[in-house]
Amino acid sequence: MIALYGYPRTRSLRVSWLLEELGVEWQYHLVDFSRGEHRSPQYLALNSHGKVPCLIDGSAVMTESSAICLYIAEKYGQHWLPESGGQNSAKHHEWISFITSELEQPLWTMGKHRFALPESIRLPEMLPVAAWELKKALQTAAARMKGDEYLLGHFPTVADILLTHTLNWAIKFEQKLPPSLEKYRQFVSRRPALSRALALEQQALIDN
Repeated sequence: MIALYGYPRTRSLRVSWLLEELGVEWQYHLVDFSRGEHRSPQYLALNSHGKVPCLIDGSAVMTESSAICLYIAEKYGQHWLPESGGQNSAKHHEWISFITSELEQPLWTMGKHRFALPESIRLPEMLPVAAWELKKALQTAAARMKGDEYLLGHFPTVADILLTHTLNWAIKFEQKLPPSLEKYRQFVSRRPALSRALALEQQALIDN
């Protein structure tokens, strides 16, 4: 049984969404940050960074959301990945690198200086800098879009989950998206598996 340790609407949602898309058996374990469970010895033994997500699949223990999603797709859902070695596979690698290194980082900068860092070292001046960086990255992403339903055509891939999650994060932070990205975000966000993953996360909070 796959075990996913996470917290609602964090990067662990990327993993729970993909697991729901694939229909594999898995269990969600809430790591309650408000109770300091991410700093418990038990959890730190799994993820020394004290962050989420963390995935356990047999003897495999993984802690980075994009790597976890790629692992799951390679093992349980190859149809969520382009054929290895082709141009689409190269584009898929390119998108994942861009999403995690260029698009996500200014959002995380906003998050760190709004709530994640100790209050004494938060810098409000970083917020407009991050917003400027995000705007540039969003423009680049919009220019790379081909106008298809998904990033690589008419079928979703892991990169679509990562990008849509990141765009939803931008909306939560009240950032404006280019029209093409907003249309794409709304389209992919309507997938039933995302709704199921969100419901599972919420139920874990209620049950905790």
